[in-house]
Amino acid sequence: MTTDKKPAVPGNRVVNKRKLEERRRFLRSIILGAAVLGISTLGYIPVASAWRVRMRPPGALEESDFLSSCIKCGQCVQVCPVQAIKLDDIDHGFGVGLPYIDSRSQACDFSCDAVQCILACPTGSLVYKKPVFMPTRNGMRVANPPILLAKEKDPEPTLNIRERTGLARLARPDACLAVQGKGFKGQARGADFKGRMRFIEVDRWKPIPLRDHPFDLQLCDLCVRTCPIKGAISLQPVVDKDGNTRMTPTVHEPCLGCGVCEMICPVESAAIVVDARKGWGA
Repeated sequence: MTTDKKPAVPGNRVVNKRKLEERRRFLRSIILGAAVLGISTLGYIPVASAWRVRMRPPGALEESDFLSSCIKCGQCVQVCPVQAIKLDDIDHGFGVGLPYIDSRSQACDFSCDAVQCILACPTGSLVYKKPVFMPTRNGMRVANPPILLAKEKDPEPTLNIRERTGLARLARPDACLAVQGKGFKGQARGADFKGRMRFIEVDRWKPIPLRDHPFDLQLCDLCVRTCPIKGAISLQPVVDKDGNTRMTPTVHEPCLGCGVCEMICPVESAAIVVDARKGWGA
């Protein structure tokens, strides 16, 4: 009896096995190479993101000087009474380990009066007054010593700092409750918000959770009534394009960029924000 099947050739199996193994090695090389390239590329991500402007603690030097002088010791973080100061993580490149403030999460409300972070800084990265060889950018220095409302009745009501860290700005006027003519009742940022502030009528020296201080306002003026600096912000009548007069939060020259207005704004996202490192008139 005959059959059409040809006997298997052992050599073909060897060749096929060898080709399969070569293909596997080739694929492993591609995957390994891609992994190495991906890992090495990660090193550039922090460098790229390092150019993002960060809000620094009060009294911070200009960014280039701050980056070169701060030793990332964390002393400013430890003394902040409202824990507004954080340390940058690895994904922030040149800024890794450097102190910054995220105003929306927790603003600096000057609860410490004397600005403890400046006193705690061992290198002069945070200062009350810059050395003469470090010029100040236009608009960063405030015209007059800022008056802290919590100290207004004290013999010396001013803060020692003379330069702003940023400048508040009404970024979304259409979302602002005051502009809409609306009031506000309840907890400014909700029951889950962990931010704290000093309320003089409660305790001058002890900041309390914002959620523990509800409001009942016929017209929302949270950004105005909680601003710690005298004359930094007010509600002003502004005539819109339709000829309607609307009460509008208006930022004035004494603004230091503390971020309290941004933190307390009850709308999401905040109608008023602080631009880090921005000077008056810039």
